[in-house]
Amino acid sequence: TVLMCRGKATRDFTGPDCRFVNFKKGEAVYVYYKLIGKSTELWAGSVGSDFGYFPKDLLEINHNYSNEELELPTDVSLIYYF
Repeated sequence: TVLMCRGKATRDFTGPDCRFVNFKKGEAVYVYYKLIGKSTELWAGSVGSDFGYFPKDLLEINHNYSNEELELPTDVSLIYYF
């Protein structure tokens, strides 16, 4: 897993279920995956020790770690990357 970028939450977010990561406005959010396909509005990342999905429009990017992008199709149920 490659850390892609870091951003700051622009507002509070509480996800609809345990697959989502919750955060408060101003918290640092680390992005590991930018999803493509049916869920292009979602990214996957972490806040503290919690990991999950969140809407990408709630994040203000303030640091890029990698220019490489790993595309994860969202219409496949399980995908493993090593």
